Amino acid sequence: MKGEGGTGGALRTARSTRLLPSLVVCPKSVMDNWHAEAARFTPGLRVKLWPASELSDFCNQLDSADLHVVNYSQLRSLGKSLAPVRWRVVILDEGQYIKNPNSQTAQVARSLRAQHRLVLSGTPIENRLLDLWSLMAFTMPGVLGSRAQFARLYDTKGDPFARRRLSARVRPFLLRRTKGQVAKDLPDRTEEDLFCEIEGEQKTLYSAELKRAQQLLLGIKTQKELAKHQFHFLTSLLRLRQICCDPRLVSTNSKEAGAKTEALLEQLEPLMEEGHKVLVFSQFVQLLDLLKPALEARNWPLFYLAGDTENRGELVSRFQSAEGSAIFLISLKAGGFGLNLTAASYVILFDPWWNPAVENQAIDRTHRIGQVNKVIAYRLLIKNSIEEKIRELQKKKKALAEDVLGEEKFAQSLTLGDLQFLFAD
Repeated sequence: MKGEGGTGGALRTARSTRLLPSLVVCPKSVMDNWHAEAARFTPGLRVKLWPASELSDFCNQLDSADLHVVNYSQLRSLGKSLAPVRWRVVILDEGQYIKNPNSQTAQVARSLRAQHRLVLSGTPIENRLLDLWSLMAFTMPGVLGSRAQFARLYDTKGDPFARRRLSARVRPFLLRRTKGQVAKDLPDRTEEDLFCEIEGEQKTLYSAELKRAQQLLLGIKTQKELAKHQFHFLTSLLRLRQICCDPRLVSTNSKEAGAKTEALLEQLEPLMEEGHKVLVFSQFVQLLDLLKPALEARNWPLFYLAGDTENRGELVSRFQSAEGSAIFLISLKAGGFGLNLTAASYVILFDPWWNPAVENQAIDRTHRIGQVNKVIAYRLLIKNSIEEKIRELQKKKKALAEDVLGEEKFAQSLTLGDLQFLFAD
């Protein structure tokens, strides 16, 4: 089941699982959603969210609930102990977690014994066609052939009809829901890139790191040579992106916040005065930690969610019901999907991610069913930097999933030409 973020996939599926026992596997941040949706739409369903402390007794407690909910880390931990268990329905929510067919998560998922299997995902293809093969290998084993057959039939760049064949092959097994279909009255959503300029120490750090990468790249002539130095280039890319966010992420000697922090505060001030709620996303948890003191100093109501945050459901509920303005700092990885944060109508993406589908999922935390206000999303970007080029590269490499499913993707496998573009002055 493929749906744009915020179209109610969990809700529809919860209604369909009365013939049980059933298993839901989902990100940790989404577990509370399943409990809430089941209580609302199928109140007779006994739902158990499994805490890590009780997981060792999982297989002995299958009769304690109709619907068992675990996260992907717990699925890996349970592993082979699930082999003898028979399920009526197994549901993978945010199923792109098994996009790598070689991962332990994907292997355990494929080994589950179930009469019915469902994958829920807004981004079934994120980076490559093999993502889709892995999801289909779970839901309909063999329908796309072996990996070698799949590559030969559907993943051939020289065959102009390959994508068309793949689209026709998977169409009978996909139930797609767009926002236009299930939420025709959903308010508009607009996105805007806001550019900042770095100066002083931040600019010096950026220029020095860029020159190091450029010097290394001068000696690279082929993809084979590039592979030998891939780690160094990925490290430089990471450091350049961190410097754009805040020089304190890479230098212990840095004391001043970066240009983006000032831009963020300028953007937030009128929104707070007007009583709005705002989501602020970053892929760097350390950056969120650096932002907290500046926001707290202004006495703005502040919420925070990262990978180690407990009681997420309670935190989301407090944000949703809070009166007046509030800011929610959210780790892109921990809270970029699965959360329902419709009380906010503004989103600020502090730093760009390689894959626009991930950014779209973050914006969809508020642009979803239940939203009554227009949603405005801002991207903070450093002018003439790696960030601006990431945005250009996103637009340049977006064709793959449009051919098969009608959505964007970004290929994170950077070529020599891509790196020459990214590291150019």
